Amino acid sequence: MFSWKKIGVITSLSLSLVVAGCGQEESNETTNVSEDLEYTITGIEPGAGQTETNETAIAEYESLAGWEQETSSAAAMLTALGDAIDNEEPIVVAAWSPHYMFAKYDIKYLEDPNLVFGEAEHITTIVRNGLEEDMPGAYTILDRLYWELPVLEEALLDAQEMDFDFETVAQEWVDENSEIVAEWTEGVEPVDGESIDLVLTPWDAESFTTNVAKIVFEQQGYDVNLTPVDPSIMFEAIASGDSDASLSPWMPATHGAFYEEYEGQFVDLGANVEGARIGLAVPSYMDIESIEDLEPAE
Repeated sequence: MFSWKKIGVITSLSLSLVVAGCGQEESNETTNVSEDLEYTITGIEPGAGQTETNETAIAEYESLAGWEQETSSAAAMLTALGDAIDNEEPIVVAAWSPHYMFAKYDIKYLEDPNLVFGEAEHITTIVRNGLEEDMPGAYTILDRLYWELPVLEEALLDAQEMDFDFETVAQEWVDENSEIVAEWTEGVEPVDGESIDLVLTPWDAESFTTNVAKIVFEQQGYDVNLTPVDPSIMFEAIASGDSDASLSPWMPATHGAFYEEYEGQFVDLGANVEGARIGLAVPSYMDIESIEDLEPAE
């Protein structure tokens, strides 16, 4: 008599072998990706803060054991990223937002379950104490300034294509977004040559947003001065009242130490950009989602 029990056993074994085979295939595929990458992260400048964080990730993640970081410059990293995407090749790069790379290329961050790269941040607006009383119109505008991250990154791509002429790109953006500007300035009385000083870190996103703010203030009759400074000087300038405002602080991690040092000596108006972050990114066609999907070097 034919045994249905035997059929069940055979079927079960066959399914187990298929499942095991699929799992092995997926594992081999991931391993091959890591091998194809030569267990290398394409980084930026050797002295950059993110370069140090990448090294921390290599030390902390078992999946990155034996990996190396190739450092050179942000420009070299972006060239390598573009070349890899043109040829649909795998690559893992140091990435940060806001940046035009996310508008130019279809890329994604790898999940960071150990939070080596920290939580998402925001870029906040800070003003000197007393600004609301001294310059209520300027205070109102500064309190309203806000950009969605994809909008900002598209503007940064425009800047990249125009050789980072932020003044021109900011003017074009203001001209093309008159409705948003009108919301920022609604009910604000124009002034006649009142002076306002804005300090900024010399980073691309902050250069764009501060130049937009400059144009908006000039349209309201203000005489605007922009001063690029290091982050520590930025907080000191606002806290001392030497400057009026800044749209540049990254919180809560990047500039958190400076924020705490001068806390109470300035007013935080809240985020002007949300979703800022750093991490490792790959082209979206790569079938991995997390740093833990990579494989250690043998």
